[in-house]
Amino acid sequence: MVSGGIINDDGVCGKGLAVQRWRGLAILACAVVAGLGPTPARAEYPDKIIKIVVPFAAGGGTDIMARTTAQEIQTDLGKPVIIENKPGAGTIIGTQTVATSEPDGYSLLMATFAHAVNPSLYKKLPFDPHKDFAAVSLIARSFNIVVVNPASKINSIADLIAEAKANPGKLNFGTFGTGTSAHLAGELFNAMAKVKMTAVPYKGAAPAISDLLGGQIDVMFTTVASAASLVAAGQLRALAVTSAERSAAFPQLPTVAEAGVPGYAAESWYGLYAPAKTPVPVIARLNQAIAKAVQSGAFKKLEANEGLIMVGSAPEDLDRYVSGEEERWRKLVKDANIEVQ
Repeated sequence: MVSGGIINDDGVCGKGLAVQRWRGLAILACAVVAGLGPTPARAEYPDKIIKIVVPFAAGGGTDIMARTTAQEIQTDLGKPVIIENKPGAGTIIGTQTVATSEPDGYSLLMATFAHAVNPSLYKKLPFDPHKDFAAVSLIARSFNIVVVNPASKINSIADLIAEAKANPGKLNFGTFGTGTSAHLAGELFNAMAKVKMTAVPYKGAAPAISDLLGGQIDVMFTTVASAASLVAAGQLRALAVTSAERSAAFPQLPTVAEAGVPGYAAESWYGLYAPAKTPVPVIARLNQAIAKAVQSGAFKKLEANEGLIMVGSAPEDLDRYVSGEEERWRKLVKDANIEVQ
């Protein structure tokens, strides 16, 4: 410590230093004292652009959900929210991007069904879906719809079961790839209806539906977004919905459970995550924005047109829901010996 130094009103150390050689140290002491002043307060979140990573290509159901979410929450948060599409490797590429991002609330992940299934499909992931992420909110739940070509002689779930039992392995169902909701919904049907249909993987919904329309495949357990307009136009015949309860969007359709497979239910979902260690107040602010957004007209439109069930849950509810989904699909993946090629 330097004794005898006095800090003048202008902040410069001056009188009281007896020896010239101590003057440099006195100046250093002044700098230290000045540095002990109040630390500037951190800017309130958010104070810059927020990014939501979508681990799929633009234009699909997840992309639509993410863009609707971005549009609604940016109004509440007061800062732009942009979408970055990072498809590839069964959502792993985009998911890893967020897992390794700064935990400051400015890089978020729009997660789906794959987030709960990939731990069962892959022996090793470059991230831990639990330890590397902080849940924000379960935004919505959805379901798939069982559709056939209108020229098909299959007019009901009962017909589908009868045909599959009469011709084991000969009926085929199109999927968006191994482990997707369209795939596992079909495999769950195989297991619970005690039939054997063959899964045919495609690189997305569009080519699979194209082949269904062309008669190359027999049935699909596809997403509502990919099939609703075709069902309405009479180009596809809908047999049932895969949800546990009937949908307000398709009140005329029975559930698969009602139509002949008791206990059957297969859901998809959309949930928002941040990197692990994101500050709790930031998570709370994002959760608040989501809860408000799902009440908006834009989300009500999605709910009506695509059969979504809006949620806007607490973070811990998303954790609990996804853990349950992970557990039940793990059993199916193991029992059906499903592997990523």
